[in-house]
Amino acid sequence: MIADARALTSGSREGQLLLLDTPLSLWGGVDLQSSEIVDRTHPQQGTLIADRILAMRAARGSSSSSSALVEIARAGRAPAAIILGQYDPILVMGALVAEELYGVQIPIVLWEDAWETLTRNQRLRIEADESRARVEFL
Repeated sequence: MIADARALTSGSREGQLLLLDTPLSLWGGVDLQSSEIVDRTHPQQGTLIADRILAMRAARGSSSSSSALVEIARAGRAPAAIILGQYDPILVMGALVAEELYGVQIPIVLWEDAWETLTRNQRLRIEADESRARVEFL
């Protein structure tokens, strides 16, 4: 199956889906060296986000999440891609800076209808250009 989405940042990545139960703030919610979810209130505490396609209906929290995403990318522990149900300029900014500073592309796509289609641990490929994205189920 192939689905269309709106690209917020570009790139082409493949990975296993990490479908989050609730929104996550990267600042304070994720260990910046290991990429482990450390927010004690998050249902998926202890899960690693590195190299996974992170899907959440909305991001949560601080404007510092952009800096956190950049730091995770610098440490080589960034998510492969991010699927959002609501636009989040803070994560987009972090992905753009990570690419500029470290050459790490983190495609971010806006796919508002994804939640009916996505299931845990699916393997996906995301190909995103300047405005369009394609999500392929592998």
